[in-house]
Amino acid sequence: MNKLVTLVLLVLFISCKKEKQTKEIALNLKEYTIEQFMDNEAVGGGSFSPDKSKLLVSSNRSGIYNMYTVPTTGGDFMPITASDSSSIFGISYFPNDGRMLYRADNNGDEIYHLYLRDIDSTITELTPDEGARASFYGWSHDGKSFMYGSNKRDKRYMDVYEMTIGNMSSELIYQNDEGYNFNAISSNKNLLALSKVINTNDSDIFIYNRTDKSLTKINENQSGNSAQDFTLNNKTLYYTTDDGAEFSYVMKYDIATEKKEKVLEKPWDINGIYFTHNEKYMVSFINEDAKNAIEILDMGSGENIELPDFQNGSITSVGLSRDETMMRMYVGGSNSPSNLFTYNLANKEQHQLTNVLNKDIDVNHLVTAKVIRYKSFDSLEIPAIYYLPHKASAEDKVPALVLVHGGPGGQSRQNFSSLTQYLVNHGYAVLAVNNRGSSGYGKTFYQMDDLNHGEKDLQDCVEGKNWLAAQPEIDADKIGIMGGSYGGYVTMAALTYTPEEFAVGVNLFGVTNWIRTLKSIPPWWESFKEALYKELGNPHTADSIRLHKISPLFHTDKVTKPLIVLQGATDPRVLQVESDEIVAGVRKNGVPVEYVLFEDEGHGFVKKENQIEAYSSILKFLDTYLKKENIPIDGEIPVKEMEAETAS
Repeated sequence: MNKLVTLVLLVLFISCKKEKQTKEIALNLKEYTIEQFMDNEAVGGGSFSPDKSKLLVSSNRSGIYNMYTVPTTGGDFMPITASDSSSIFGISYFPNDGRMLYRADNNGDEIYHLYLRDIDSTITELTPDEGARASFYGWSHDGKSFMYGSNKRDKRYMDVYEMTIGNMSSELIYQNDEGYNFNAISSNKNLLALSKVINTNDSDIFIYNRTDKSLTKINENQSGNSAQDFTLNNKTLYYTTDDGAEFSYVMKYDIATEKKEKVLEKPWDINGIYFTHNEKYMVSFINEDAKNAIEILDMGSGENIELPDFQNGSITSVGLSRDETMMRMYVGGSNSPSNLFTYNLANKEQHQLTNVLNKDIDVNHLVTAKVIRYKSFDSLEIPAIYYLPHKASAEDKVPALVLVHGGPGGQSRQNFSSLTQYLVNHGYAVLAVNNRGSSGYGKTFYQMDDLNHGEKDLQDCVEGKNWLAAQPEIDADKIGIMGGSYGGYVTMAALTYTPEEFAVGVNLFGVTNWIRTLKSIPPWWESFKEALYKELGNPHTADSIRLHKISPLFHTDKVTKPLIVLQGATDPRVLQVESDEIVAGVRKNGVPVEYVLFEDEGHGFVKKENQIEAYSSILKFLDTYLKKENIPIDGEIPVKEMEAETAS
């Protein structure tokens, strides 16, 4: 038997075995409740304690996010905070002792404040200015202070402050009067890398010298630039740019000679790089077809270090200890929430610290996403991420949803989503489209929706529906559309401007009146406001005519298909009135409309009990109006009212 025949037989054997396994999963598939899906734990962050014995993390195991510590070799989570209202997110251990920094807002209003949790458990609010927003920018290299931004002086702009940790006193080190954004600071604290947004793709970058107050522009051409990190000797700035290219690559800039040199380039965007504390390694994050790829360069050898191989998952995030000997990693995929690991770089010892998937859920019953591409109306290739239920077949067709990401310039990623897997587990195919204007596919593709939102981007979603309808496993008459934020806008635009294309719509906190939304953006977005106006239109000019035309609120009489709307009352980006008014307008048509309002959520739902209510409401709606199962609906889904509480 020759090698070719042997190879063909082997391929056939593997294919038959895989097909048999797929059929077995479909036959034994369990349907899980939303409570079971939401019993998955979400863990984020991971700051090493000074002795590397523990990690400081955030977890929603209590129902909302709180801070915990966990031994770096594995063990029980130790609760550090016990808020039962506003979520708490751990930032970092102090460099040389057991104190901790964390941030919290008020039920999603995005007015973050910074807090100190002392060794004796005392909590001190470090940025108590009412109505002011604070952001942690990083520790000084000597570990004696940290940098943070605050808009307490001018609500429009984030000034840069240094807080000394000996007495927790702060000093203004850069007064931001022109709307610059902080990117990085040198180890001697004399140089600040700043950026100035031009439009949603392009930014200029500058180096500000605190000694002589000079401001030096680095880039020559208009392009997408982002400062990343200074070298330890304060002589070089590394930055990413797409100057002359479709995708972002890494450059280094010699501050004394002004010489530039390309350092790293990939056929995808390099989203960012940073140096570890003593510059032993450079960590790079590459957006590889909607999935993170991570490289760690040994600066001494010039070679990438070998990372652990996780057969059924990818490393999505890493962080290194201050002495550069240990690394924490998150590992997951589209069919598995990310687990936290530690890895000793010297002896290669690795420990899994979490098992976040609910033990009642068989991972084989979840669906692995597949990247597909389809042609839009003008032959432009549109990338999308496809989730097909295990039971779907030409003989057993399933309903489907086109899922639209937020943004506008966001990207649907190959990440785990409890909502997506819940819907797929209950028999819905999901196609997460990356319509023109999405990030990750080159700057030409990214800019294609500028000043034509609700037009060509919407047509890309319609063509996604057409692609679904052509699949033998999909019931072509039962395809809906769903999205959040900008995706919620596209959902409403689809029901308004293409009323016969989609059978139902699921709108999560979507923009419905662009004129109002663009006039009411939060004050701390001032540096980004002009860029938004260039992409979407200026509501104070003649652009308002077009903005009125593409705003679904003014055309609700065209909506004929069932709709569910979900909204957070404290949302500072898409105000509650957006959802209130679209619901009232569509109801005048006699169309089934359901409304779920959470008094204690902002732009997105982070509390487990609210997520359970939101996601179960979506499934009940879809089963009734898309799958059209005979499920009784007792009127509308009730508006949920909860007292807003302050963080403990």
